[in-house]
Amino acid sequence: MNFTSKNLKLVFGIIYLLILFLILYFLFSIIDIRDLTSYEFIKANKDVILKYKNQNFIFLTTSFFIFSVIWYLLLGFAGPILLFSGFVFGKWYGVLLAVIAASVGTTLLYFLAKIFFADLIKEKLEPKFSKLNAAFQKNELFYFALYRFIGGGGLPYGIQNILPVLFNISIKNYFIGTFFGSWPTMFITVSLGAGIEKYIDTNEKLSFLNIISSPDIYLPIIGFLLIIFLAYLVKKFFFETSQNQ
Repeated sequence: MNFTSKNLKLVFGIIYLLILFLILYFLFSIIDIRDLTSYEFIKANKDVILKYKNQNFIFLTTSFFIFSVIWYLLLGFAGPILLFSGFVFGKWYGVLLAVIAASVGTTLLYFLAKIFFADLIKEKLEPKFSKLNAAFQKNELFYFALYRFIGGGGLPYGIQNILPVLFNISIKNYFIGTFFGSWPTMFITVSLGAGIEKYIDTNEKLSFLNIISSPDIYLPIIGFLLIIFLAYLVKKFFFETSQNQ
């Protein structure tokens, strides 16, 4: 049995899915989702987290990076990682860390998906997205960076990361395109996380009026809406035009 045989791919694919299930089960068994959505819980633990960061900066940065890479490998969505990164590490360092982790994690996922799940991905996704192939054949790196910029056209992040298997993008271009194309949207979400930390630091109670009147909150939201508008224009001008040619 050689490395590329279907049987070996199936075995590794099952192992991957089993690990994914076990990790998700472990996470949801030790984390209470109600706590993560509780303003009082977050405020009570904010200072503990930030104090730990200041005392163990390198360790926390390394741990967060490794966790993020694993999270993306397990088809995790980006939102929680980006918000946490901004909340704990601040806007500028947080977005740098988040973008690098996303670039590494999603590239590894793409590499594994090409080896073990290419046939399954093509079977499930090719009928819907094969028309995009014309765009990627023109300029692989440019169009993939645009693809990242527009958030994969609104696809769930895990699907965004494996869809390029259809277009056989090179590993190098996948990494570079993810790194540069992800900055705008990730910066906005990380900034929102940093804004939430500032809001919690200065407000004892949660108030919708105070939230929407805080520049640290409403500016990232405005930026997010602007990105959606720009993404619509990019998708219509570049991708739909390519499909019609």
